[in-house]
Amino acid sequence: MATAWVEDRWFDRDGEPTKDSGRGKRWRVRYRDPSDRLRAESYKLKTNAERRCDELSAEILTGRFIDRDAGKVTFKEYAENWRALQVHRGATEEQIEVVLEKRTYPRLGHLALGAITSDDIQAWVKWLSTAAMTDADGKAKGYAPSTVGVTHRIVSGIFKAAVATSRIPGNPCAGTRLPRKVPKRVKPMTTEALWSLIDAVPERFRALILFTACTGLRQAEAFAVTLDRIDLESKTLHVDRQLLTSNQKPNFGPLKTEASYRDVPLSKTALKALEDHLREFPPGVDGLVFTNTEGAPLRRSAFWDTWQRALRAANQRGLTFHDLRHYYASLLIRHGASVKAVQARLGHKNASETLDTYSHLWPDEDDLTRTAIDLVLSTRPASAAASKAA
Repeated sequence: MATAWVEDRWFDRDGEPTKDSGRGKRWRVRYRDPSDRLRAESYKLKTNAERRCDELSAEILTGRFIDRDAGKVTFKEYAENWRALQVHRGATEEQIEVVLEKRTYPRLGHLALGAITSDDIQAWVKWLSTAAMTDADGKAKGYAPSTVGVTHRIVSGIFKAAVATSRIPGNPCAGTRLPRKVPKRVKPMTTEALWSLIDAVPERFRALILFTACTGLRQAEAFAVTLDRIDLESKTLHVDRQLLTSNQKPNFGPLKTEASYRDVPLSKTALKALEDHLREFPPGVDGLVFTNTEGAPLRRSAFWDTWQRALRAANQRGLTFHDLRHYYASLLIRHGASVKAVQARLGHKNASETLDTYSHLWPDEDDLTRTAIDLVLSTRPASAAASKAA
């Protein structure tokens, strides 16, 4: 039995006019889709109908059939359904929410899934790179190449899922020209900048800033510090979880990688900051050390506003919470810590990750190399000179 066939809507097989004669498109392609549902498409020209009939027959027989109606849902409708089916950790859920709500839906959300072309994606990437945000002066600016790359990767994954479920024939993100990442060396904040930030934040958060600069914690790790993770006897902080937001509710979750599980030595400065803080601000739920003004867990998005206000008050630009981690690493390096020591304190997966980020902060080895060679070989031993003369 044929999987697709062409019908004349205007005349029957005997050449007699039908009730639809002269109305609408004359040629109809009928076919049964892979779910055995009888469907139809209409065309003005017989040649177009026959061409479509051949395409449909081949697609159905080879398993490449794409339901054109399936691609009529908007990108936002499909992406929200896709998101509801994913099993992600809280941090990943937050990231995907920002990627879609802030960076993607404004440009692609209203478009039909099947109508989005590679040109649409390229235009969206250019917008992300040049005009998706505004700076402090209200001027348009773009995201960093790395941020654009992550955003494009997530959206491409959604289109791949649509291809896999036969919603669309191909991924429009394939072949997109992304902005080139320019290598950027970490430039640690100065100690003066650190203290100016501490003075600029509300008193409740001053210990959080100082404690993070003393321990190199990631932001979600710092937000998750609880009393039971602080060992006063060994002066150590046990880092074994982070504070995540899942379904708009903060909760504890696993760390980024296996290497992230670590013990961090606590300096006198860090311990005093904790002591002074807890005297003024009692622990919150689950023994959380750092909480918001209501004693509840801190949220990354809410604290971002606090951080930005502090930057403006301290007359600082471009610093993020992660710069506190870089500051901690720079102190360790400046005072002689080895690569392995810095790797362990920061919870890096391997030494190469540490070197890729901070190698330029270690003292220049060139002079040490020259000195080592000159100490040994610049002066010929007297015995060797005498032997040659003999």
